[in-house]
Amino acid sequence: MAESVGIYISVPFCKAKCTFCNFASGVFGAERMERYVDRLCGEIRGARAGVEGFGAVLPREADTIYFGGGTPSLLAGRQFQLIFQALRGEFEVASDAEITLECAPGQLASETLEELQRQGMNRISFGVQSFVDRETAAVGRLHTESECEAEFARVRAAGIEEISIDLIAGLPHQTEVSWKYSVERAIASGVPHISVYMLEVDDESRLGREMLEQGSRYSASAVPNEDESAEWYRQSCAVLENAGVDQYEISNFARPGHRSRHNLKYWQRAPYRGFGLDAHSMLFAGAEAVRFANTSDLEEYLGKTEKDTRFRMFEGNGETSAEVDVIGRDEAFEESLFLGLRLNEGVNLNRLRGEFGDAMLQGAMPALLEVRDAGLLELNTDSMRLTANGRMVSNEVFSRLLVASAA
Repeated sequence: MAESVGIYISVPFCKAKCTFCNFASGVFGAERMERYVDRLCGEIRGARAGVEGFGAVLPREADTIYFGGGTPSLLAGRQFQLIFQALRGEFEVASDAEITLECAPGQLASETLEELQRQGMNRISFGVQSFVDRETAAVGRLHTESECEAEFARVRAAGIEEISIDLIAGLPHQTEVSWKYSVERAIASGVPHISVYMLEVDDESRLGREMLEQGSRYSASAVPNEDESAEWYRQSCAVLENAGVDQYEISNFARPGHRSRHNLKYWQRAPYRGFGLDAHSMLFAGAEAVRFANTSDLEEYLGKTEKDTRFRMFEGNGETSAEVDVIGRDEAFEESLFLGLRLNEGVNLNRLRGEFGDAMLQGAMPALLEVRDAGLLELNTDSMRLTANGRMVSNEVFSRLLVASAA
């Protein structure tokens, strides 16, 4: 059983919402943000009582804390101080904890940075998306290339070296040449971690609706096709590897010793506890695991008390959207397959046999052999991992394995 837990804090506020996004986030005023922080701190204080009701174990030590969103850096230093007070009241934060802040370039006030550093924040993930100003402007991002460079220099001068950059292949107006420029610019910045995603447009986002209606306001006609984006992603994998920024997960690349410890918890099925709007959690309960999530409706979240939260978790109150899913042996085996295969190192079959027995692995073997024969999987006696082509179509691979295991 794990002795530590990862903490995810959802901060669903943005200075401007990206055109392709339909996450549970938005632009809100100071009063709403203040109410949210108060509610969030209350949820953290009730965390232990909330999960004990359905038999889950919430480790006392937290060795990773991740502020995601939204744009968490929009909170004031005083608000972060309140959040950390609540966290340290319920958890023992490890002395070497990885504490990450997601941030949009140009949206981190100096006093907020100073307070976060006092609280132990030691890693920043910048949502750059592109170093080409026309591309970022097209999707509603407010920063420029020069502002990104200034931000990297500023946080380094403050003593933060653990910096990650997000890039997106497939933005409006993007070309093979401009994509190559963004990748090379990210490498030249010297940051130790780079994440590369292919553009996913939610149908209910502004850009998604425009693409369906063939409009022009949000540059829908300038979005590259999926084949182009996939090829650019493939090229970036090779370029990054040649530069010493090695791929360790489908979307994540790092220089040696700089992988995201928090995100690895998701793929390795380690326990994590989420707080805030639409935050998800996975904890162990005896021989099983439980997964649960908060509501994605901000008004509903703000209206709940600590007592409401505890009640809905283990009494199953149908009036809320939070439900507890018990992950039994079969589901845990499936998760071990498709989460483990996201990692370049793949799945250790001996460990899988030790945890689930050889019979379950043999039951999945016909599907694994089929995927292997299609050139999407490397399958050896003691390990398996996706090939480069397999990572390109990973969702298809996972769906084949899940269908086969459910048969």
